[in-house]
Amino acid sequence: MTAKEYLSQAYRLDQRIDSKIEQVASLNDLATKCTTTISGMPHNPSRSTSPMADTIDKIIDLQAEINRDIDALVDLKREIMTVVKAVDNPEYQTLLEKRYLCFLHWEQIAVDMNYGIDNIFKLHKKALACVVVPEGVQ
Repeated sequence: MTAKEYLSQAYRLDQRIDSKIEQVASLNDLATKCTTTISGMPHNPSRSTSPMADTIDKIIDLQAEINRDIDALVDLKREIMTVVKAVDNPEYQTLLEKRYLCFLHWEQIAVDMNYGIDNIFKLHKKALACVVVPEGVQ
């Protein structure tokens, strides 16, 4: 795994968490739209008794999954921070933190660090060359 791939893991995990949070919001909307249909027809005994209960179960499961992902993200960010702090150059550390822990766009990093965008890309390349990916990471 390259340094860039290793450092980018947190961003991808953060995006998956955001996606799951949107799914929970969608399920909450769906749960509030549930209506009951009263019918004199017999029902299939294996069918769920409440569609709303099924939706709530899905919401609870998804929220538990989000919480596990958040725990994993916190652990991963802590690990990435240790790797970034091992880089000797403070400028490189700042750039790597802003990009891979704060998820800032290149333009914002350039403004924050008072560099031109081209110089930020050059600095980034040099910073990645200094990153040592922990052994055993795939």
